[in-house]
Amino acid sequence: MRTKITLACTECKQRNYNLTKDKKTHPDRMETKKYCKFCKKHTNHKETR
Repeated sequence: MRTKITLACTECKQRNYNLTKDKKTHPDRMETKKYCKFCKKHTNHKETR
């Protein structure tokens, strides 16, 4: 079953992206480099609760 997650920018702490992920294959928190429209640059985004 896929669960909904939210990605937040590590620099400005804004929540920018809503995604789904499979908890069985990826049990740990996700971290990717994505574009932040508030910082106007690519930053690391971490999964929030």
